[in-house]
Amino acid sequence: MDKREESNNFGATRVTVHPILGELPTEPLVEFTFDGDVVAGRAGEPIAAALFAAGYRVLRTMPRFGDSRGGYCMIGRCTDCQVVVDGIPNVPACLTPVSVGLSVETQHGLGKSAWREAWENGS
Repeated sequence: MDKREESNNFGATRVTVHPILGELPTEPLVEFTFDGDVVAGRAGEPIAAALFAAGYRVLRTMPRFGDSRGGYCMIGRCTDCQVVVDGIPNVPACLTPVSVGLSVETQHGLGKSAWREAWENGS
C-alpha cells in the first residue's frame, strides 16, 4: 500500500464552499510530482493544500528520530511543512504555490542541498 492509499482513509477533500467566503473560485488543475507520484492540484494553491486534498499527510520527518510532520500553523511561522522543491530544501509548503511540473519531495531531517553538502564535507 502506498502513502496515499494509507492516507485516503482520512477522507481527503478540498474545500469548495467556505462558510464566510462563500463558493471559492476554481482554478484549472495542473500536475506536479510528490516523491515521484503525479499529483493534481489547483494552479496557485499552496502545495500543502494540494497534497492534503490528494490524501498525503506527511510532508517532512524530524532530524533526530524521523518523526513524521505535516502542517501545523499553515501560515509560514513554523517549520512543520517544509519540503524539497525542485532540489531546494526547507521550502514552506503552506506558502509555496503549485505550478505545472513542480517537483516536490518529502524533506528528511534538515534537508540536503549542494551548498549544505559542500559545507559538511569541508569544501
